[in-house]
Amino acid sequence: MKKRQSEIIKEIAQELDCGFDCYYNSKTDEIVAIPNFSQFLDEDEFKEAFSDSIEKVEKHTTDFIKFETLNSFESFKIMELFVEQLPDQNLKSELETILANKKPFQSFKHKIDHSEFRQSWFEFKKSELEKIVENQLHSGKASAQHRI
Repeated sequence: MKKRQSEIIKEIAQELDCGFDCYYNSKTDEIVAIPNFSQFLDEDEFKEAFSDSIEKVEKHTTDFIKFETLNSFESFKIMELFVEQLPDQNLKSELETILANKKPFQSFKHKIDHSEFRQSWFEFKKSELEKIVENQLHSGKASAQHRI
């Protein structure tokens, strides 16, 4: 039985949020998740740990569409969008200041984790990631390069 498109989008978005690049085979609805290579210092160890997944993608490279983890500017934009829609003006102001200063990701996470909007942030980020995946899937703008 084929997966519904909404399930595929949610699964890819979740893997991206965890730092995995995703390879989606539209013929079989298979999703192969491999950690973003830049996170590993030891290339041989990385290739050994994910050899089955890498081999599967490399053997059927033309069948897979690659969805890459977000760049930091894309993640930053999601944080900005979240702040823009916040109803709490005090927190909104504090987060705007955080985003304008050094180490915005670390400071943003800390502030959100200690606020009543923590769950709202997770839901917002999940929704935005799903929109990105859906747009890439529909526009065919997911990476055509299948190199790992």
